[in-house]
Amino acid sequence: MLELSESRAATEQSVADATAKLTKANKHTLDFMMGAQKVLLEEMVFASNEMLDRMRTETHLFSEFVSKVAGSHSVKDLKTMGEECAQHQIDFIRRDSERLFKHGQRMIVATSNLLRPQN
Repeated sequence: MLELSESRAATEQSVADATAKLTKANKHTLDFMMGAQKVLLEEMVFASNEMLDRMRTETHLFSEFVSKVAGSHSVKDLKTMGEECAQHQIDFIRRDSERLFKHGQRMIVATSNLLRPQN
């Protein structure tokens, strides 16, 4: 009879251990899914903000270009205007690239945090 109770206790302990492991695995899966959803939503917000900012900047650059073309009265003015507009466009591309690189770094950190095992 003693062996039966020891066997039953060992079985109950193994069931409890299996249940604990399953609960922990489910918690890790839930944490991963919630983190992935958060990262995805942050990406959607970032993309929409970037598109809006880019449209605003491109519209500003285009209106500046049109006003300078309308204000130029000689070939020298057109040349100066072309150089200034090209410099504005290069500066915009540089700022845009820096912003995207910073975003890429932030995404790498977020993804590594998401894949890092939680305790």
